[in-house]
Amino acid sequence: MPHVTSIGLDVHARSVAAAAFNPFTGEVVHRDFGTDAAEIAEWALGFEEPRACYESGPTGFHMARELRALGLDCAVAAVSKMQRPAADARRKNDRRDAEFIARMLATHNIVEVPLPDAAVEAARDLDRALDDATVEYRRARQRLNMFLIRLGHVWDERNADGTRKGSWTRAHWRWISGIRLEGPQRDVLEYYVTAARCAESDRRQLEKKVLALARTDRWRPAVEALSCIKGIDVSVNLFFTSFAKQACRSRKGGFTGCANVFSPIPVTA
Repeated sequence: MPHVTSIGLDVHARSVAAAAFNPFTGEVVHRDFGTDAAEIAEWALGFEEPRACYESGPTGFHMARELRALGLDCAVAAVSKMQRPAADARRKNDRRDAEFIARMLATHNIVEVPLPDAAVEAARDLDRALDDATVEYRRARQRLNMFLIRLGHVWDERNADGTRKGSWTRAHWRWISGIRLEGPQRDVLEYYVTAARCAESDRRQLEKKVLALARTDRWRPAVEALSCIKGIDVSVNLFFTSFAKQACRSRKGGFTGCANVFSPIPVTA
């Protein structure tokens, strides 16, 4: 977007370092702020035709949304695409970083990250939470399993045809509940069993919430279209759909295993 003054922002959780760079005069103005977007916007809008930018990272997109709502155009640059000289890495500080971002913006050397709306970001957060819950559930089961193996309790029940019964089924949990330990080890077993059960419950609750969200008008058309692909469940569909605007055509195809023959899927999100 055409602009005159490039505003580089080095955004942190509790502070923001800003640098205003005018490429026509070479003037650079520095200022430090808290995280009040209104204060930053008021300062930046005092320059001629400003445009702001900061690097993508853990602070997310809320600052860009707030600045845009206040009338200051703000971009989010992909940090992985910033071509930072090696010498700058050894002399890193907030003001230097802000000025570097401003100069990159002025010379059009940034790759902008598309700014998701609040609904898209909320869907991503829910899917990430489900992913985290799944990881915690697997870890809880692994800790319980390793504890029992150390004590010589190994699940090795067989079906009538001689094949081993699956783990973490009702039969497996009944077997675990039948194990009797004494002293501190009994307390440890109770803790690991409770942790695994709670993790399982948390995961199921989040799965239900993901499913409910996927059935809403915003996401249902895309999720149903992606469900035609074998092996992709609802949570993966929602993840893929909520990130669809960020992915290029070839990356979408790679994600689904379709490579260069990925056919267009109507995505209304």
